[in-house]
Formats: sequence, C-alpha cells, structure tokens
Amino acid sequence: MAREIKFGNRMMGDGHPAYVIAEIGINHNGDLDIAKKIIDAAVHAGADAVKFQKRTPEVCTPPEQQKQMRETPWGYITYLDYRYKVEFNEEQYREIDRYCKEKGIDWMVSVWDEPSVDFMEKFDTPAYKIPSASLTDHNLLKYVRKTNKPIIISTGMSTMDQIHKGVDAVGGDNLVIMHCTSTYPCEPEELNLKMIETLRKEFPQNPIGYSGHEVGLVPSAVAVALGACSVERHITLDRAMWGSDQAASVEPGGFEKLVKYIRVTETGLGDGVKKVYESEKGSMKKLRRVVNE
Repeated sequence: MAREIKFGNRMMGDGHPAYVIAEIGINHNGDLDIAKKIIDAAVHAGADAVKFQKRTPEVCTPPEQQKQMRETPWGYITYLDYRYKVEFNEEQYREIDRYCKEKGIDWMVSVWDEPSVDFMEKFDTPAYKIPSASLTDHNLLKYVRKTNKPIIISTGMSTMDQIHKGVDAVGGDNLVIMHCTSTYPCEPEELNLKMIETLRKEFPQNPIGYSGHEVGLVPSAVAVALGACSVERHITLDRAMWGSDQAASVEPGGFEKLVKYIRVTETGLGDGVKKVYESEKGSMKKLRRVVNE
C-alpha cells in the first residue's frame, strides 16, 4: 500500500515534495490584518498551507483555568476572556478563506472541540488537524473522522501506547501522523527526530510528518531527510510580539530560508542508486590514474 494521501489538489506522502504548513495559530493576536500579513509572508516563502487554531473557549478551556487572571494586551482579564479575544468569528474566517484563495494558498485549522468541527464544516479546507493536546480525546477524533476529510494528528506529550490508541480511534485511512515535542521552544536534546523513523516503521501505511517548535531551521530539514512528508512550523511577523507561541516561531525571512532548506534537502537526497554523473567525467579524466571497468 502506498504511503500517500490526496491532500486538496495534490498528493502528500513518499515520493512527493514535503507539504510545508506555516502555523499561524494564534500569533495574529485576534487581529485580522496581522493574520493577512502572516499569510502574505507564508505565500512569499513558498509554504503550501497556513494553519489556524479553532476553539470554542467555554468548551475546551478546563474549568479550573477559566477564571484565572492573566496580563494581556487587552488588560488584566480572565483566561477565558483572553481565549475569546484571540478567536476569529465566522465573518473573519470568511475573509481568511477569500484571502487565501486570492493568494493561492491552502488553509486549515486545528480543531480543539466538537462545536469547532461543526463551525469549520462551513468551509472547504483540505484537512483537519488534531492538536497534540487532543490526541487522547477519542470522542473528538471520531467526530472529526465523520467529516470524511483527511486528518493530521500530532503526537506531542503522548506515549507510544497513546499514539496507537489514538490511531485506532480515528482510523488509519487518510491519516497523517506528525512527530512532535510539545515544548515551546524545544531544546535540541528533546527533539528526538529519530522518532520519525520509528513512526514510519510503526505505521507503514501512513505518511509521517514533523511539527517542530525548535529555535532554528536545520532540524526541520533533517526531519525531511529522515522521511517526514510534511513539516509544520509556527510563523510570526516578529518573535518579540506578545503571545505564548511567538518565541518558538519563525519570522518571514527565516521561513523563506526554511522552505529553501527543505527543497534543497529533497533534491540532495537523490534516489540512492550509485551512478557516475556527466559532471564528474571531466574530473575523472584529469585525476584518475588507473581505470578499472
């Protein structure tokens, strides 16, 4: 069985270019103009898609956290009020949908609860993402599966047993599994990129991707060399902006380099068959003293 799935208008999986997702998340801080500027940066960098996060705050915010106070750009407010501040409504998502179509880039969201899935069914996005925090929410996994869209799951903060149970709950068809460590930012010693190879062995029918939160670009290119068919990284206009994900994000110039590193890595991997290239023959003629056919 081929390790590939139809993803919007293209294929994702082995033998296809890595699908690069620019994770905007909530780095827009509830500002549609900022979101559009980040979309522009993702398009310029050559990303295949941008991704947001969709929550129903009163549903997915744990009760014990809802009334906790937090210092925010909107003042000293409860955590629940803050979650509402960074949520886009239907009108704003309609504009995001229009803008992404105009710019020629896919967009999708991570859904954190069932009402968010219902909300997003109003839009024709290529897939749904299940965040690492929700991998153990089997009811949500099954609910998203009913949409019949491709699904991406992230595996941060999860054991291998929890990953298997999550895959069993959501079903293995049309499923991309992303290796992830849910630390923002993540230190190199906790990236554990060899897990990409482990997941490829554990789930031979599924495309395996990488969702990274490290500072820097090299590990994401290495992930592609290890077999990741998709790479997701947070993108922001400025890492100094307010917000919990900004420090683990990549600024526009860096994201452009990231996509180039990934494409160079793919080209450089080749096919694994040893050959003598035409470009080598001049050197061979000048430098080789003994020829053995």
